[in-house]
Amino acid sequence: LRRNLFRHKRKLKSDLLCCCWSYQVSWSADTIVFAHHPYIDSDYFSKYIHSMPSAGDGQVWIYHERQDAQLCGQHALNNLVQACTFSAGMLAEIAQQLDQMELNFMSQNDEGGTSSRDYIRRVAEGSGNVDASGNFSIEVLRSALMTQNNLSLPNIRQEGVLDAKDITEIEGFICNRESHWFAIRKINGRYWNLNSTKERPEQISHFRLAAEIEGLQQSGYSVFCVEDALPPPCTTSEGRERGLPQYWWREDDLVSSKTDAITGATDPWRNVGSGMRLDGKAAGGETNTQPNLENLTEEEMLQMAVEASMMQNDKKEDKPVKEVKLEPEPGAGAAGAVRIQFRLPDGSRVVRRFLDSELVAVLYAFVEDRCPGNGKKLELRAGFPPADLFSQREETIETAKLRGESIQSRYV
Repeated sequence: LRRNLFRHKRKLKSDLLCCCWSYQVSWSADTIVFAHHPYIDSDYFSKYIHSMPSAGDGQVWIYHERQDAQLCGQHALNNLVQACTFSAGMLAEIAQQLDQMELNFMSQNDEGGTSSRDYIRRVAEGSGNVDASGNFSIEVLRSALMTQNNLSLPNIRQEGVLDAKDITEIEGFICNRESHWFAIRKINGRYWNLNSTKERPEQISHFRLAAEIEGLQQSGYSVFCVEDALPPPCTTSEGRERGLPQYWWREDDLVSSKTDAITGATDPWRNVGSGMRLDGKAAGGETNTQPNLENLTEEEMLQMAVEASMMQNDKKEDKPVKEVKLEPEPGAGAAGAVRIQFRLPDGSRVVRRFLDSELVAVLYAFVEDRCPGNGKKLELRAGFPPADLFSQREETIETAKLRGESIQSRYV
């Protein structure tokens, strides 16, 4: 911004009747302040300055999760909101809640309640909202999107959705056929196909969007939509922390169809400040102690194997949980703050923020503080299928990938 000001020094002198270039300039991250000058028309000057490119304008990044098992419903939601917000564990818990609601409703029928033929058949069929491979129903996706983002997900053919509205006014779409889900999202004025089975996001022109949606419907897809209010696109390196680095794509590279497009994982500036010392130590002072196996004798390799085996046996023994202090809840805008949802042993639900640098053991301390177990062992499970977190209690929340997770707890 300072460079632009000096570049336009001559224009400012003539246009704004500046007698000299001696007025004071100061700025914060996105604000520029000029000391009062008797010869400057402040309104004109403000319009001129704000017409210049902003120093805060960043590169637009597009988040595109790739297919993992059959969790395409999870990927479709995350690609829609452009963040790693939804986890398999969270969606699985919602599916379980919906199943229970359906069973509770069916148990109240007048044809035998829990002994009725329909109820028994429904129980025998298992979950109607998630299958063993992790494919979720539309009701799960709708409930998750409403819970996390307060957004509805109607079918595009539903009455009133497109009344007096062009399809290019819709911000995002979720498409489904049989067991596959994927998202189409408007980002920075362009539509992108964020199908998790594709290698990279694919642009869809405004002109082609209507034909694309119509073609999907004709081929058997159900198309759901979010009309507006989706989270804004990512334009900062800090914003990319809300997703995994390998799934971020630089928009300019995608638009220009570069074959070597930069992603968050290949961004040359992502690790500025880290490096390796000439003595073999890492920048933080750690040394690479991995031995060169090619230079070891058979006796030395045998000794290493014995020592490694003994270490593994030691690791298998349960270590006592390290005492941790439960710190006050960080603010919503605090750096590194993550939200985690708990289902407490008493059946209630609560959402709390933690710092991603805190240990997983803090989660145990939080649950025990809210619901004392009177000496019983606390069990926390997360993910899909839910996995015990006890072995990760000394890892950080970030390392354990618990950001946005839904954690089930009970005393055993």
